Amino acid sequence: MHQIPGAAARALALAAATLLAASAAHASCGSAFCSVNTDWASDALGLAEGGVLDLRYEYINQDRPRTGTRRIAVGEIPHHHDEVSTANRNLLVNYSRGFASGWGYSVGLPIVDRKHFHLHHHDGGLVPERWDFREIGDLRLTGRYQQPVGTGTSNAGVIFGVKLPTGRTHVDNAAGDVAERSLQPGTGTTDAIAGAFFHQQLSDTGSWFAQAQLQQALNKHDGFAPGAQLTLDLGYARRLGEKFAGLLQLNAVVKRRDRGAEAEPEDSGSRSLFLSPGLSYDLGERMRVYAFYQLPLRQSVNGVQLTARRAIAVGLATRF
Repeated sequence: MHQIPGAAARALALAAATLLAASAAHASCGSAFCSVNTDWASDALGLAEGGVLDLRYEYINQDRPRTGTRRIAVGEIPHHHDEVSTANRNLLVNYSRGFASGWGYSVGLPIVDRKHFHLHHHDGGLVPERWDFREIGDLRLTGRYQQPVGTGTSNAGVIFGVKLPTGRTHVDNAAGDVAERSLQPGTGTTDAIAGAFFHQQLSDTGSWFAQAQLQQALNKHDGFAPGAQLTLDLGYARRLGEKFAGLLQLNAVVKRRDRGAEAEPEDSGSRSLFLSPGLSYDLGERMRVYAFYQLPLRQSVNGVQLTARRAIAVGLATRF
């Protein structure tokens, strides 16, 4: 990949968090994206000017019902339907470009592969209901501005942009039953995105970053608006050799309750903290692969929601 002063800085950069950043949305049905900020591993921000195409695959199997901080059994707390599991397989496609002026932009689109299973209470019995779909999600367009700080070993910047309602909101199953709104590949809303970040190179082999980002729906669509979401990322990277880099992050996500007549406010909204170790490997000067294994340190949810015991993200980034 393009060489950036300091080996560790090559292993850290930031961009798609501006567009796909960690939206670990723990809805009652369990739809989710991994909250790890992979762009510090993929060099997507471009502390130097240029373009980066980043392809990221992630797997999150949410099969653990939870209330508050306590794990519970399926159906332990009576509901209209008992959530059992949601398997999320997401492909995130992001293109980011930075300019020498400090300005840059990112365009990103998720492709969602989701399988959901719950038990519906009907006439005193339990009816199994399933959804299995592959759909395009909501497009994100973000800009950023960054400048060196102090002696030039640090960079600070701001993020701004929108999430557009390109994903479908009425996906149904083979029986014609429309999935819950929080399970759908799109929210139907236009969301504002704003944030800030800081990166500092500590030595030739180590650096760290911090980022905060807020996403807020600007409208409702068919009686639904997702809750506002705040993500906080803190990470460190260190070169382990000529081609390898070790990566470690703490990722915090605070999500408010969904709103609207079609929402489930009593079973939405959460507070989560994750530990995300990872590795990156340089395939050449312009290409890198990376992987993260994310573990929850603490999860607290409103009502009853599905959570995952782990998340896995792997990616390939190439600079133009």
